[in-house]
Amino acid sequence: MIELAPYAAAPDRSRGRRVAEAPPQGRSEFQRDRDRIVHSTAFRRLEYKTQVFVNHEGDHFRTRLTHSLEVAQIARSIARRLQLNEDLTESIALAHDLGHTPFGHAGQDALNACMRDHGGFEHNLQSLRVVDVLEQRYAAFDGLNLCFETREGILKHCSPRHARELGDVGERFLHGHSPSLEAQVANLADEIAYNNHDIDDGVRSGLLHLEQLEALPPVARHLDAIRAQYPGLAPRRLVHETVRGMVNALVGDLVHRSQTNIAQANPRSIDEVRAARSLVDFSAQCRVELQGLKDFLLSNLYRHFRVNRMGAKARRVVRELFQAFTEEPRLLPEDFYQQFSREGARAVADYIAGMTDRYALREHRRLFAIEEA
Repeated sequence: MIELAPYAAAPDRSRGRRVAEAPPQGRSEFQRDRDRIVHSTAFRRLEYKTQVFVNHEGDHFRTRLTHSLEVAQIARSIARRLQLNEDLTESIALAHDLGHTPFGHAGQDALNACMRDHGGFEHNLQSLRVVDVLEQRYAAFDGLNLCFETREGILKHCSPRHARELGDVGERFLHGHSPSLEAQVANLADEIAYNNHDIDDGVRSGLLHLEQLEALPPVARHLDAIRAQYPGLAPRRLVHETVRGMVNALVGDLVHRSQTNIAQANPRSIDEVRAARSLVDFSAQCRVELQGLKDFLLSNLYRHFRVNRMGAKARRVVRELFQAFTEEPRLLPEDFYQQFSREGARAVADYIAGMTDRYALREHRRLFAIEEA
């Protein structure tokens, strides 16, 4: 077992849960969090929620579930090399997308627009709401009653207005403090995963081509190295090996830069980590190349006309569902109808955000297709 650094999060020194519970048997507090997340309804639903391509567009594209698993794997690898708590890092990574709407960012943008006069909608805040309130599994409390450290990591960003409403987990946004290093690792592991794996899915879909990717220095370096080592390699394997090499290079850069930052700051506890600036980061050169990759994906994949067409359909589905449910709350399932009487439009947002892609499409047909039974 790798010895934890003194500034790592230790489960026996956790700031605790919102509702006190007896200590777990045979596992740590953070392992209990991970297990609760994996067994939650919201986690299972990620299998049928969009990453880039809507669920019915293909069986091999990434979903929110496979993305979350990839983030967790990358995050654990980084945490191990930095002597951080792998279980906490994994819990945060597995939970970070629990609040995502159906249809990816198109669905989120549409729901946020619908909720403009009702406090807005942001999937990061919704992920925390899922684990704090919306999961209904345990007799003694609502939500999953996760440790403070896991909840802190799930909440990656937050406005001062919302921070003031969230109590202890929102305080760092009011005082300019940082989260644990485990939370910082999970956040950047997410960035590594989606940037590189979206390349893989983009090529698989036919929306991106190797000729385009060769214009990007970090991609070109790995393409050239693989071609030199394996001349005539089939395109599918060439893309996979290139993405694999890029992920490994980013992880190595992140670990090296973070080790340097940590050594310079010399934190002696997790409290000193929280009082410092963010210490987990890429090198300056790597950041420049990552931004170039993000810009490329935005222009060539996320704004591709085929993705835009599906996004337009998705936004229309979300808008029309929201309008129908707010105008006729009796159309909601009974538990959400009861919630609507207390919280109004927020109940509709909770219901829609919890839908999978295919369930949202099915609900839309039920409400608007005359022939639907």
